[in-house]
Amino acid sequence: MTERSDRQNEIASVAARLFRQKGYAAVSMRDIAASMHIKAASLYNHITSKQDVLALVLMDLAASFTQGITTIDAADIAVSEKLSRIIKLHIDLTIQNPHAMASLNNDWMHLAPEALERFTEQRDFYEETLRRIIRSGIEERIIHPLNEDLIVFSLLSTLRTLYLWYGRKSNLSEQKLRVDLTAALLNGIVKNS
Repeated sequence: MTERSDRQNEIASVAARLFRQKGYAAVSMRDIAASMHIKAASLYNHITSKQDVLALVLMDLAASFTQGITTIDAADIAVSEKLSRIIKLHIDLTIQNPHAMASLNNDWMHLAPEALERFTEQRDFYEETLRRIIRSGIEERIIHPLNEDLIVFSLLSTLRTLYLWYGRKSNLSEQKLRVDLTAALLNGIVKNS
């Protein structure tokens, strides 16, 4: 993760909220500045473009996912525990950064070419690591012998869109979310008879 000033963190936070509300394309630097109660020209003392703002929003979050799955993968624990920790990583990062998660899913393609390349490398690394963990679980007969791409798709489709659902479910505690979503994704919802 890169070292950022407090002002850059504030810009990223405000921008992430606006990107989620309006979409990246509809938000201007003027909109970001107005939400911060400063002049648009003042933003340029801290950032050079809207694409740089998007990079502020996305790149640290992407790095958190990459570092998290790397640490989990390296741990000497069972595949089921690795998957449980990966699910909890997604939940925790979503709860901490719901607006940035929206941009991570919806706006990443607007990154400048160099940042886009770094982002897609991190995303591909993350997905391949998850796929390898699942493959290992299938080989060890811990996971049902289903198509590993389908398993990855199912897990990530749920986890990547959690930000859309969780904020509206205020009666569900963070701990209950961690426990129940992990159980639903790993054990399914039908009881074995």
